[in-house]
Amino acid sequence: MAVSSMQAVNVIGLINHIDQVITVLGESGVFHPDEVSNFYKDLAGFTHLQSNNSYAEPLTNLKVALNRTKRSFPLADTGDFNPSFEELDSFSTATAAQIDALIDRRIEAQTRLSEAQQNLSVAKHFSGLAPDVQKALQLKYTGARFGSLPKDSVEKLAEYKNSENAEFIVCTEEKSRCWGVYFVPKGKAAQIDAFFKGLFFEPTELVGDSDNPEDIIKEYEEKLPKLEQEYQEAQEDFDGWIDENSEQITRYLSKLEELYLYSGIRSKAMQHSNSFIIVGWIPTESKKKLQKKLKRIKSVELDFSDAKNELDKNPPVKLKNCFFAKPFEFFTEMYGVPKYNEMDPTLFVAMTYIIIFGIMFADLGQGLCLSIVGLLMWKLKKMPIGKILFPCGISAMIFGTIFGSVFGFEELMTPVFRAVGFKEKPFEVMASKNTNTIILGAIGIGVFLLIVAMFLNIYSSLKQKNYGRALFSTSGVAGIVFYASVVFGLLAEIFLGMHVMSPLYIIGLIVIPFILIFFSEPLTDLVNGEEDWKPESWGGYIVEKLFESIEVLLSYVTNTMSFLRVGAFVLVHAGMMLVVFVLAETVGGVGYWIIVVIGNVLVMVLEALLVAIQVLRLEYYEMFSRFYSGEGRPFEPVRMTIEE
Repeated sequence: MAVSSMQAVNVIGLINHIDQVITVLGESGVFHPDEVSNFYKDLAGFTHLQSNNSYAEPLTNLKVALNRTKRSFPLADTGDFNPSFEELDSFSTATAAQIDALIDRRIEAQTRLSEAQQNLSVAKHFSGLAPDVQKALQLKYTGARFGSLPKDSVEKLAEYKNSENAEFIVCTEEKSRCWGVYFVPKGKAAQIDAFFKGLFFEPTELVGDSDNPEDIIKEYEEKLPKLEQEYQEAQEDFDGWIDENSEQITRYLSKLEELYLYSGIRSKAMQHSNSFIIVGWIPTESKKKLQKKLKRIKSVELDFSDAKNELDKNPPVKLKNCFFAKPFEFFTEMYGVPKYNEMDPTLFVAMTYIIIFGIMFADLGQGLCLSIVGLLMWKLKKMPIGKILFPCGISAMIFGTIFGSVFGFEELMTPVFRAVGFKEKPFEVMASKNTNTIILGAIGIGVFLLIVAMFLNIYSSLKQKNYGRALFSTSGVAGIVFYASVVFGLLAEIFLGMHVMSPLYIIGLIVIPFILIFFSEPLTDLVNGEEDWKPESWGGYIVEKLFESIEVLLSYVTNTMSFLRVGAFVLVHAGMMLVVFVLAETVGGVGYWIIVVIGNVLVMVLEALLVAIQVLRLEYYEMFSRFYSGEGRPFEPVRMTIEE
């Protein structure tokens, strides 16, 4: 539970050497730039070197064009490639224009081809017209309406067979519609069109140089090979140009990305006369290597300071954990990284999350499946959550073994237990006599973890030299004594038959600690050496704290009771699997195993999601609230990721 040691670094030099300095800092991959004003208060005569990143526009233009290609351009090392800004800008503009022209040409060819294919498809619905119908298309005073009717509408037309104006000539048929044509004398066009509209006629436009579908089909069949050739040529020209220029594009893109990234350092630098100053943070282990490289640049002066001596500047935090706890940095960072002098809770989260998850999800078979899924997510998809699910699944297997549950089969492991000397499995979840044990056990886990969290608060407070909070806060020494005394007193009186709640016990271990908590704010300021430690009005302070005290007392109760969900999920898991087996036995036969398999999958998915959320809630709201602020800022060095 630690953070990496950091160094504050000040770099001062002549302005004509700043590009060399920025390149060294950027290429190091370990420099976190900071505002000069965070280190120096008197900045009279200083000006910012630049306010805007000049590489933003050419980089954006190039990336927008490259996104249209649907190609991947992995970033590469460009240490030996140093074009000027004008060359980079010119390349970006020319490349974007060329890509846009090639893509637009391809899109235009594809559009013409698609339209021709669509028009041919439509025309084919009206192929095979009788010669007399084809002649009718040429009549001067008669109009043709091509389109489709529902089949039931075509059948209705039989009622109008004596009407020469209501004839629909069917050309082709589909499952539910008929495609064809009807003719209208120009004087009766509106009347007949309204009639067919009532029959749900859907008109279709024939696009071509002729009114005859046969001629249109012939026209497009002749056009299509040429249009396909044009599209193919446009695609080949595009692919060929991209392949030919891919290496050069990658070099320029990588250089623009690099310089854009490094300009983040330049934007924070300040200039005074012909000198510059850059400030930031680096891990202590990188100090010697970076110092050696910067010393090679003439005029550069360096000043390093340990971050523990610069706490007022809010040093950035780089988490440093063992392989076991490292995956759980994901949860810590999601809540907020610690301050530099605050305790890193990641190891605590790792241990408590895995154990509580295992208790709530306890099943040997399902835990094994969860571990396998987590391993696959980790190895194949590189998903951070996979590294967390893997140990959680193992924990579920361990507690599943203790509870004797394998894919919901509660008696499957009984022969194994008997073989090793047990009469039955160690703990029967569904036994009514064990219900109180589960509930009290869950509360016991909550009490233990809350007290541990309070001890962590004391440790963290001492580390930050906040002695008042360590002594008098609700999670300090006074809080531990008050909480532990109340819990032990109630436990002894109710369950152990011991009379410990004597006046001396109550006054010394409950009342006095609570009074210290009540006056924690002025006492904390007094112990910490604050001059203005007294409240403006003692009467106002007491009234305010009376109301806050109710919240404090409730927080002890609610934080403890929240851990009932641990026991509840133990019972819920067993209950859900019991329902699955009742349904399976009702179906019987082959259906029995189908229900068991599907039920296990549903329970695993649903319960894994719910348990993961509920355990995280316990971490954040019940335990973190006791000792952790998460108000630090993460270490974010300027670093360009080169893809292999």
